[in-house]
Amino acid sequence: MVMVTYNEAIDAEVMEVLTNCGLQNYTKVMGTFGRGSTSGTHLGNDIWPGRNNILYIACEEKEAKQILSCIKELRKKLGEEGIKAFVLPVEEIT
Repeated sequence: MVMVTYNEAIDAEVMEVLTNCGLQNYTKVMGTFGRGSTSGTHLGNDIWPGRNNILYIACEEKEAKQILSCIKELRKKLGEEGIKAFVLPVEEIT
């Protein structure tokens, strides 16, 4: 499974890149809070504005590698805007 967390401000760009990358199935969690060493703090308030979105993508290893490649290219374009991808093991899908 690939988990992609990113600044909500770049949602359109993320979804466009991943759609062009072949992404079809995902679960999106919108409006999450967090803090990253390069992206800063996002708590959705006046002091720490902004929020994050999270995509969970259950997929085969080949698709995960393609998604990671697309995310790396997007990070090059966006700089420190705030997008990260993590690969998590999935032991069973029912």
